[in-house]
Amino acid sequence: MEIGVFTFADVREGESAGERLREVVEEAELADEVGLDVFGVGEHHRPEYAVSAPAVVLAAVGARTKRTRLTSAVTVLSSAVPIRLYQQFATLDLLSGGRAEMMVGRGSFIESFPLFGFDLRDYDTLFEEKLLELLRIHETGESLVGHGVYPRPEEPIPIWVAVGGTPESAVRTGVLGLPMALAIIGGQPERFRPFADLHRRGAAEAGRARPRLSINSHGYIAQTREQAIEESFPYVSEAMNRIGQERGWPPTTRADYEAAAGPRGANFVGTPAQVVDKILYQHGIFGHDRFLLQLGVGGVPHEGVLRSIELFGREVVPAVREKLANRTLQSSQ
Repeated sequence: MEIGVFTFADVREGESAGERLREVVEEAELADEVGLDVFGVGEHHRPEYAVSAPAVVLAAVGARTKRTRLTSAVTVLSSAVPIRLYQQFATLDLLSGGRAEMMVGRGSFIESFPLFGFDLRDYDTLFEEKLLELLRIHETGESLVGHGVYPRPEEPIPIWVAVGGTPESAVRTGVLGLPMALAIIGGQPERFRPFADLHRRGAAEAGRARPRLSINSHGYIAQTREQAIEESFPYVSEAMNRIGQERGWPPTTRADYEAAAGPRGANFVGTPAQVVDKILYQHGIFGHDRFLLQLGVGGVPHEGVLRSIELFGREVVPAVREKLANRTLQSSQ
């Protein structure tokens, strides 16, 4: 299993976007140092997030790291220009020595649609059309009208599709043979198993190989469960309640947060050992190939994020890999 982290670069009150972006680069450096496989940044067009141009931020990260793969998490494809998007990530790939990836999706917010002059009523149609255009460039190196798109990466750039909970999206992603990133930030993980099954079934029915699957979730790691909850809850709850007011969600209470941090909850908040157990538990459900942990939700202080990355890379990842290797060995005997 590949294991990594991603961030939306949430900006804390009193902090500038520039300060937050420099912190993101520092977090990526540490992720690379402690052996994480993937580092991602998400695209948003709101004042509380610092990243609106993932490829630019990842290029800065690529210059300061050596091995970690660099991915958007996500790129809002519906309001992007596929040719320019591919050129940006091809450039990132060449600069970073072949480490670039794209994770494309509709986006969980809608600000980019009016910002770039798109009609929100075309939400689904835009994504479908632009995904097919992006895949044509990816597969042929040409635009829809046959013009070459340059520069070209030395090897194909992986394109993941982020799915938040639409069965049709999971099926389509599988039919296209694309890897899927499934976001689980609430509820019981078992409820999302059908999306993984639909993804794989779509690929099988289209005669394609079993596609890769990533599970992406919120988390925060500390030496004790109480510390992890105390340090992260004020920031996460503020962010989720702000979003909830826009979408009609009930407030996130301390009890809700503690329940989500429990053994069968959606969030990976706790000690290294607790996070290991939860990753292994979910792997038993999904059999996924990648796990990405979103850190810094709501603007958790930089020092805490760095400590989480340190614990994640030095304690969680080795334990998960050892236990998965033992499972594989036992199943083969």
